[in-house]
Amino acid sequence: MATYVLIPGAGGTAFYWHRVEPMLRERGHDVIAVDLPAGDDAAGLEEYADAVVDAIGDRTGLVLVAQSMGGLSAPIVATRVPVDLLVLLNAMIPRPGESGGDWWGNTGQAEAAARMAAREGLPEAFDLETRFFHDVPAQVKAAVFARGEAPQSGTPFEKPWPLEAWPDVPTRFLQGRDDRFFPVEFQREQARDRLGIGIDEMPGGHLVALSRPAELVERLERYRSELAGPGGR
Repeated sequence: MATYVLIPGAGGTAFYWHRVEPMLRERGHDVIAVDLPAGDDAAGLEEYADAVVDAIGDRTGLVLVAQSMGGLSAPIVATRVPVDLLVLLNAMIPRPGESGGDWWGNTGQAEAAARMAAREGLPEAFDLETRFFHDVPAQVKAAVFARGEAPQSGTPFEKPWPLEAWPDVPTRFLQGRDDRFFPVEFQREQARDRLGIGIDEMPGGHLVALSRPAELVERLERYRSELAGPGGR
């Protein structure tokens, strides 16, 4: 069995994974959903990676799953502990020397999101529910909103990404084809240009761990089984 390490996106709360975590445990895996120091202005990507490494401890058989902004810190983790597989989920892909703040303009994310919004007849103004929660079940959305908006410091976006290259770790990219924040065609281009890999698509928007946890778990388990090879568990 594996140790799944679930890294959240902006806001850094482990609660994002609350529907996925029990499903993975039911399959016999150890699961760590990490809380990141997202509200701490003293914490940058190195400190985010520290939090993940501390949570891992001496566990092995690691499968890192990085949601959205988690794509900035997960590769750093993979240079510090032995990782079997890194799964990028609707994630940002940094380049060496590029700050998280520069990523937005360098990739053209805003223009890509605007094109998708125009195509689908969405409001031009950003709206959290329309862009992020459009496919999340009402009761799940209510539970998330009841917790209040998680703070996200700008500190992790200020410094250049510290790695000289992507770590030598098997990497898969899984993208929700209905993502209104990072549209699928945008992510396809980013994965090709920045990592030289293709992407896999699944139904769902940006928050697939909340909207389609069972399908997400199936995809993750498929990746893990493929890595293990015939007869692997």
